[in-house]
Amino acid sequence: MIMQALTSKAKQVGRKPMNFWEKLYIPAIAKGMSITFGHIFRKKPTINYPEQTRPFSPVFRGVQVLNRDEEGRERCTACGLCAVACPAEAITMEAAERLPGEENLYREEKYAVRYEINMLRCIFCGLCEEACPKDAVYLSESMVPSNYDRKTFIYGKQELLIPNPVTDPEAYAKAKGKRPEKNSR
Repeated sequence: MIMQALTSKAKQVGRKPMNFWEKLYIPAIAKGMSITFGHIFRKKPTINYPEQTRPFSPVFRGVQVLNRDEEGRERCTACGLCAVACPAEAITMEAAERLPGEENLYREEKYAVRYEINMLRCIFCGLCEEACPKDAVYLSESMVPSNYDRKTFIYGKQELLIPNPVTDPEAYAKAKGKRPEKNSR
């Protein structure tokens, strides 16, 4: 009685009753095993990260860097355009006037005393890089390192400044990466 009810219900829904081979599930198991064995011999898409690195796209946007000119002076003039352009409001800065005798440190009359980027808020959109008239900010090819403490993700001016090309040219070239130099305005 129950079997007839299930059979009539299956006919109403449009399911045909299973034949002997389908009841044994041998074709389904064979199909699943063939798919599994096919995946065993394929190239694995995973990489062993610390030993191997995957190449990034040429338009990859990583950690922000505060640039220096060829003489080692900071390019940032604390105009605030990068902070205004940032949709996540991740950039904060304070400006100050250059004192006599500091011409070798800062390129312009005004400079950023405090420049901070909250990397937890940053969305890596690149608008800060486009807004900067002095090419002082650019997004490098390195990723943000992971950490457990939220305070370490607020990068200050010293963490963001590129090494001085006069005193440390090798570190400067390494930090500069493969990005082409833009014309300074």
